Amino acid sequence: MAKSGTASSVQGKGGSRSTETRRHLVDAAIATLQDEGFVGASARAIAGRAGVNQGLIFYHFGSVANLLLAALDAVSTDRLTHYGTLVADTGSPSELVGVAAEIFRTDLDAGYITVLVEMIAGASSTPGLGTEVAARIGPWREFAQAAIERALEGSPLGTLVPSADVAYAVVALYLGLEMLSHLDGNREPALNLFAHARQFAQLLEAVSGTDTSEVPA
Repeated sequence: MAKSGTASSVQGKGGSRSTETRRHLVDAAIATLQDEGFVGASARAIAGRAGVNQGLIFYHFGSVANLLLAALDAVSTDRLTHYGTLVADTGSPSELVGVAAEIFRTDLDAGYITVLVEMIAGASSTPGLGTEVAARIGPWREFAQAAIERALEGSPLGTLVPSADVAYAVVALYLGLEMLSHLDGNREPALNLFAHARQFAQLLEAVSGTDTSEVPA
């Protein structure tokens, strides 16, 4: 259950008069979620970290819940932009898996997944939050689907793979792996799975005639 000061529901957004103040609050909310979790993400804690009066949270965002959603949006937007650049040059499924492993490491190292994990945890005690968090996962399915379709373009596999279904499974698996790695503090099993997935992708490429590299043993 959220501490006193954490909004109990998702409310309409307040007006914005200061982009800089909003950004400071969003950055503070991200850091608070990473360091103290959803339960510690009170208006007082976030405002204190941002160095502003906590009333500005409600002025700019309407509620703490909306500020936390804005923090999740900021993290997701930055990640989508950066990771979009990384996957743009992938030319095969095996290369895409390799990039996914790199993204996975970056997410864990930077604490990005902590923000999402804590928001999912908070959804159980904040009415309306679960729906909002789920909606923000949608763009990642679209991102995964576009990356899969691009990697399979011109390949016989492209006509056999239902990209939307595979994207849904990939995002679900990715989130599950990140959350498990976050909870038990051990990323090696997940990284091993990425390595196996890349070997399997290389095997499929060799069988389908879309890659001439040697398949690893």
